[in-house]
Amino acid sequence: MIHKEELHCLYCASNDLVKNGKSANGTQRWRCNNCKKGFRFDYRYNACKAGIKEKIIEMTMNSSGVRDIGRVLGISKDTVCSVLKKNASNEPILPDKAGKCTNAVIGN
Repeated sequence: MIHKEELHCLYCASNDLVKNGKSANGTQRWRCNNCKKGFRFDYRYNACKAGIKEKIIEMTMNSSGVRDIGRVLGISKDTVCSVLKKNASNEPILPDKAGKCTNAVIGN
């Protein structure tokens, strides 16, 4: 019995994929002929998985601490801090006490 799975690009959802070698730990790498991006379908480290960065931002907005986020998601607290620092340019706009909308500045 042969089992065939339809693979799609994580970025453009195209199914025009070719094998692109193996990573250092032996997992298969893929390359999309449509968008020319390379990726893997399975990652050993949780921080590389799809959707983790969005979860970090969401948990931060729900008042979870850095250590708590790292523990829940199974990633390093340093990785959580790195993602939050990179996202600092996309600061949320929050109303102040006077009702005016300003950019939220964290750490100043």
